[in-house]
Amino acid sequence: MTTSRATDASASLGRIAVFAALIIVLGAVIVPLPAGVPITAQTLGVMLAGLVLGPRLAPLAILLVLVLAAVGLPVLAGGRGGLGVFVGPSAGYLIGWIAGVVVIGLLMRTGRFTWWRSAIAALVGGVFVVYAFGIPVQALVTGVPLGPTALSSLAFLPGDLIKVTAATLVVVALRRAYPRAFADGVRVREPARAVA
Repeated sequence: MTTSRATDASASLGRIAVFAALIIVLGAVIVPLPAGVPITAQTLGVMLAGLVLGPRLAPLAILLVLVLAAVGLPVLAGGRGGLGVFVGPSAGYLIGWIAGVVVIGLLMRTGRFTWWRSAIAALVGGVFVVYAFGIPVQALVTGVPLGPTALSSLAFLPGDLIKVTAATLVVVALRRAYPRAFADGVRVREPARAVA
């Protein structure tokens, strides 16, 4: 029993580390914007973490990335790191990642696995929840009113919709190829036909 728990803990730590690394690597894909919040591929990693790791482990992967950033490692988009990122225009988006992966994970665990459930979870948690945290903080930090800040944030939406699509395709393929990758194991025992 103890060996099984140790194995489970090691597997969980491994999953957390892999997704933290994925989020960091995806930070190399960046399109700078004048508003101070760049378009990055890191949110794709955030969506995948929520979809695969679930509401328990995914926030830990995000927290690992944020702790590494806080100690000064260049793990965020464009090689940013240090405490300054937590008081800059993108600070709310970073905090929104934590809430977003919890929402994604919870939505994925409310029923059987389907591609459309994955897409809805990634859209709600990975876009709407992250925006709900990011836009008000960006407005506060930049001194731009909330309405214009929200309007300017629409520039992110097409890219985020592409990331939702990519995350859904990756998760459906992973589900078919290796269902054990899903950390919580809640839906692993379902037959393969449930993927459709």
